[in-house]
Amino acid sequence: MPIISAKNIHRKFVSKNIVTHVLRGIDFSVEAGEFVAIMGKSGAGKSTLMYQLSVLDKPSEGELLVNNVDVQNLSERESTAFRLHTLGYIFQNYALVPDLSASENVMLPLLMRGLDWSTAKDTANEVIDSVGMPNKYHNLPAELSGGEQQRISVARAIAGKPKILFADEPTANLDTVSGTQVINLLTELNRKIGQTVVMVTHEREYAMNCNRIVHLEDGQIVHEEHLAQ
Repeated sequence: MPIISAKNIHRKFVSKNIVTHVLRGIDFSVEAGEFVAIMGKSGAGKSTLMYQLSVLDKPSEGELLVNNVDVQNLSERESTAFRLHTLGYIFQNYALVPDLSASENVMLPLLMRGLDWSTAKDTANEVIDSVGMPNKYHNLPAELSGGEQQRISVARAIAGKPKILFADEPTANLDTVSGTQVINLLTELNRKIGQTVVMVTHEREYAMNCNRIVHLEDGQIVHEEHLAQ
């Protein structure tokens, strides 16, 4: 069974009696262990689709199963717990807490899961090492380059061993070298440990490491490419 199964997903936004229909009947699935890229022009609905699949928002219509859970019927409390224990997130603006060190940023979701401080710290530092950032445990985000901050963001996302890793434009604020390093890191996670990754990107060159590219246009899937890896 797919790890993500979306059927007839619609997302509408209403403001002052004006309805904006962003997603228009999306049928989409992801198999465990896949690396899938979602592409399309600005306004195509890429990030909106990502927010539905990653349980950060709820569709206006349709059916959505994530890790075999009907997430449409979860309460806010249940959705928060589901995200914390099942999913990992990487955002284009890194979303690191500025007053916390690199290690503390990675520890944060682990502590929220109930790990004790010592275990969370050891786990965080091991994962920071694994993304190529040894000796950066004590640095604040402002003391790191954009590429380094995104690596810490990746470390935070994978520290809890999520079933699915969502990356929303993870290279948008990075130079070419740093962007390539982050994509290579995601590719390595996918190929070495079978991490399921769903990524939104504008850059086709970064999507070429994926198993599949899904193209969106005006809130609909218009084309899929299957890439031999």
